[in-house]
Amino acid sequence: MSGDLAAEPGSPGTPAIPVRTLGRTGERVSALGLGGWHLGQPTLPEAESVQIVRAAVDAGITFLDNSWDYNGGASETRMGKALRDGYRERVFLMTKIDGQTRKAAAEQIEELESHLMVSAPERGRRRMKARTKS
Repeated sequence: MSGDLAAEPGSPGTPAIPVRTLGRTGERVSALGLGGWHLGQPTLPEAESVQIVRAAVDAGITFLDNSWDYNGGASETRMGKALRDGYRERVFLMTKIDGQTRKAAAEQIEELESHLMVSAPERGRRRMKARTKS
């Protein structure tokens, strides 16, 4: 298989997760990612959400994806809690809006910025208490 491998996860015999360059960013991320939609489900205890994220990162997942609209922001909030204690520095974190068309996305951005006076990605970073990578 081509591509690099992530550092060996903690348990012996566990295969490393392949890593790839993310588009034109130059960032190296795991070929497998963890989406955040389910993390904010009301039926999922917050502590379990944190465990899911940390277990994924400990296993070598370095690409995390979320959205401001998942479960009214609860998914981003919980992911942010999971990324405390040094976990944030180990991942590439992505958040997004969810407009299905250019017009819908533009309307969402306009609505968010007019109400919040802050961009949607910045709102997500704040909820997850994350810094941008420089």
